[in-house]
Amino acid sequence: MLTPEQNPFRPAPPDDELPAATALCEVLRSRHDDTVQEEDQVIEEVPVALAYNGISHAVMLASPADLEDFAVGFSLGEGIVGHAGEIHDLEIEAGCHGITVDMTIATPRFLALKERRRSLAGRTGCGLCGIDSLAALAAHAAPSAVRDAGARLNTAAIDEALRQLPHWQPLRERTGASHGAAWVDARGNIRCLREDVGRHNALDKLLGALARTGEGAQRGGGGFVLITSRASYEMVQKAARAGVSALVAVSAPTALAIRQAQAAGLLLVGFARDGRRVAYSHAERLDCTPSAVAAQSFM
Repeated sequence: MLTPEQNPFRPAPPDDELPAATALCEVLRSRHDDTVQEEDQVIEEVPVALAYNGISHAVMLASPADLEDFAVGFSLGEGIVGHAGEIHDLEIEAGCHGITVDMTIATPRFLALKERRRSLAGRTGCGLCGIDSLAALAAHAAPSAVRDAGARLNTAAIDEALRQLPHWQPLRERTGASHGAAWVDARGNIRCLREDVGRHNALDKLLGALARTGEGAQRGGGGFVLITSRASYEMVQKAARAGVSALVAVSAPTALAIRQAQAAGLLLVGFARDGRRVAYSHAERLDCTPSAVAAQSFM
C-alpha cells in the first residue's frame, strides 16, 4: 500500500506569497452540557482568476493549493486545450483581491476560445456558469467516449480505496470541509489525491496532476477515479474527456450524469461506502469476484 508520504504525485511546497489552505477561527463549541471556547481550523477559499494569453476567462472560488494542477485540469475539462502540451507557460500571481493564474496557450486554441465568447462567474460547485444558450449547452455536453469501454472494475478495489481514503485527506481531517478526488490503481491503492472546497475543483486538480505527469488513464495499466461527493453530469464529462473508464462516487449521481456516462461508455458507481455500492451505468463491468483484483488488468 502506498502511503501519502510516498505519493509520487506529491505537489511542491506552497508559495509563501499565496494564502494558506486553512485559517484559524475562534469558535464556541458545545458538546452535550459542556461549552468551550477554542480555536478551530476552517478551510479557506479565494477567488482564482484563470486567464489565457493575458485575457481573463473565468473566476472560480477554490482552495489556494495545487493551483497549477487546477488550471491544467480546468483547461482540459472545459475543452480549452486538447492536451497539456498546448499550455506553453503558466504563471501564478497573488493580488489584493485574489489569485491570477495566467496561461499562455497555443494560438489556434486561443482563437477558438475567443469564438466561444464565454464569461464564467465561478461559484463553488457550479458547473454551467457562462453557458449562454441551450445550443451552447448541447455542444458543451456532447459525450466523450472513454478509451476502454470494456474495462472491468472489481468491487474489492473500491472497498480498499475507501479504506485508504481518510489517510489521504489532510485538509478534510483539519477542517471537515473539503472534497477529494483520487486516482486509484487496479488493486484499490490510491496513487494520487487532490482536495478542494469545491468538488469540481478537486476533480480538475486531480486530472491536471495526472496530465502534467503523464500518469493515470493516459498511461494505462489500470485504475479509476474516486470522488467524495455526488456525481454531476459535468464530473462525468470531465472524467470521460480524460480517458477514465470508471467513476466512483460516495454519494448519488444525477439522472443527467447517468445518461452522460451511458453514452460515453463510462462505468458510473454511486453510494460507495462500507462494502456497498450501486452501479448506474454499464453495470455489467462491475466484477464482484473477490479474487479478481489480483488478476484483473483495468485501465
